[in-house]
Amino acid sequence: MAGSLTVEQSRAIPVNPAEAFHRTAPMHLPTLFRRWYGPIPPVREVLDQTGDWDRAGQTRTVVLAGAGTMFEELTSYDPPTSFEYRLTRITGPLAPVISRVEADWRFQPAGTGTRVTWRWTIVPKAALAAPVLPAPLSERSSSAR
Repeated sequence: MAGSLTVEQSRAIPVNPAEAFHRTAPMHLPTLFRRWYGPIPPVREVLDQTGDWDRAGQTRTVVLAGAGTMFEELTSYDPPTSFEYRLTRITGPLAPVISRVEADWRFQPAGTGTRVTWRWTIVPKAALAAPVLPAPLSERSSSAR
């Protein structure tokens, strides 16, 4: 995706991959995203969720603190290794700049625990918008694609 920005963050946790996956995938978003990640505000609430967030095709609307919403669709669900989702219909301050976000969570064995990696690929609305994409969301790892 030319002009897109990929950011990711990883952390090792002391539980097995299956437990890490099954604790993360259905987690209440306002609990998981309760602080700012760069320019992305905390999640205030989730509306209109279809299903238990346990299979591809399920959708929900994510309401952000302040102003803005995103339509989220679970695009892949592969326990205990990964799940992927797409954020579209972005409203609020980032709407003029961001077309969509392709994201995934990965759960890989690491020693006696699991390395959990969260990755976003932010796709600008136009190539000219790429230079004004938000600064990397993670201090650990980011790269432009």
